[in-house]
Amino acid sequence: MRLILVWFISSVFLFGADATIEVIKKVDSLPSIAVEDSSISFTDTTSKRFFRLLVSDLNVLTLFNVEREYTTINYENEQVVRENRVMDYVLRYRLRTDDNSAFIADVKLIREDNTIFKKSYRVGNSRMNPFIAHKIAYDINAYFGADPVEWMKRKIIISRLSGPHESEIVIADYTLSYQHVMIKGGLNVFPKWANSEHKEFYYTSLSGNQPTLIKIDVRTGKRTRLLSSDGMLVCSDVSRDGKRLLLSMAPSGQPDIYLYDVDSAKYRRITKYSGIDVNGQFMQDGRIAFVSNRMGYPNIFAKKPGSKSIEQMVYYGKSNSACTAHDEYIVYKARESTNAFSKNTFNLHLISTKTDFIRRLTATGINEFPRFSNDGDAIIFVKNYKEQSSIGVIRLKQNKNFLFPLKFGKIQSMDW
Repeated sequence: MRLILVWFISSVFLFGADATIEVIKKVDSLPSIAVEDSSISFTDTTSKRFFRLLVSDLNVLTLFNVEREYTTINYENEQVVRENRVMDYVLRYRLRTDDNSAFIADVKLIREDNTIFKKSYRVGNSRMNPFIAHKIAYDINAYFGADPVEWMKRKIIISRLSGPHESEIVIADYTLSYQHVMIKGGLNVFPKWANSEHKEFYYTSLSGNQPTLIKIDVRTGKRTRLLSSDGMLVCSDVSRDGKRLLLSMAPSGQPDIYLYDVDSAKYRRITKYSGIDVNGQFMQDGRIAFVSNRMGYPNIFAKKPGSKSIEQMVYYGKSNSACTAHDEYIVYKARESTNAFSKNTFNLHLISTKTDFIRRLTATGINEFPRFSNDGDAIIFVKNYKEQSSIGVIRLKQNKNFLFPLKFGKIQSMDW
């Protein structure tokens, strides 16, 4: 139990974030777009919050220069607001409810007073309206033929520290505008989606005598205890088909990587080292990337299950951890400074397993828990800076970072 608590404490008491957009590379001139609100039956608070969501999503698309000025107009008006006539595009929305109290958003995209795209969106629970904003942005992106942003519609899951030895597991959208608490009470950490449909997830409970891995059904709330272990027990990755888990376990004192078969409920040891092997990640070539201190400091290695051969993956940095993999690429967390009198900087770096390519993705604060989107288009991560936690999104091709702050609590870990 002591081992997981030491690792857990070292990873959670370094928090903060800057709630701004970090632009790492200057982009070419983009077409302009404004957003107009035509809602009638909703309060200004709801309408303006939806406006901010759309503006944020359009910024994340990186297709436009987005006007942030809030304007209102009748939905059927044939012309746009006077201030928006200089814009290349105008996105107009109208929020309303139907007889069943469902939340509806009518949307049209206007260019030179002509409607070029029109659609209505509906969700039964009005609290889910952030996902409608994300779906609108997704469809606008598809209309312009840009690279898919399927990840924008996905839910994330976070462990949020709420007090001493207390945490909540929360399902949210990537901007943290929607949040639903699934588990509260006790210390529940390291949530991990069990399948691509987000119907179940795993997490580690630290409330008992031993760390325990639990699976929970999102729809019914049913909890299933999978196994317990002394020292450490964390699910670090789930295979794409949901049938295999990578576990960090320390039944004999030192943590190693274990491969768990979901159908048989059996597991086998993948690494055998007298030091620390943790945070296993599936690679698409059949190997497993993981963090080990076998060189005297944390670094990223890879091996195939059943093979004795182990390959060092990273040659930059002296304290590298928290990796994620997609195709030939690995993103890892590296310490950039060692200062006994102030907080250190931990940045994310991207490498290729086929070349010497390396690229730093962040610039300030403590950046950790990176996760690739399924298509490799984006990376989501946790940024901690100036006593605030944020969810960060990196658009790799566009070379832009976006941050979405958590209003209260601290993010302990996250999955996408």
